[in-house]
Amino acid sequence: MKETIICRCEDVTLEEILKAIRSGLTTMDELKRILRCGAGQCQGKSCGLLIAQILAKETGKPIAEILQPSTRPPFKPIPLKATAHDDV
Repeated sequence: MKETIICRCEDVTLEEILKAIRSGLTTMDELKRILRCGAGQCQGKSCGLLIAQILAKETGKPIAEILQPSTRPPFKPIPLKATAHDDV
């Protein structure tokens, strides 16, 4: 069962995820950065919830806490006109 592929895009197994969590990784972002699970073509759309459930079970954190989106605001404000095209 530990050879079960969880992230098909990056071929990450259940065993790899469990080992990473038990070594101290506690967030979706950490797992993504170290194992690349959720970083493939689907961007976690097919494996994200499953990874979050595994993380919740192993860490004891509520799934709602694990699934909190990480926001990355722009370094500086971008005016709306910078994204608009004149030909629209």
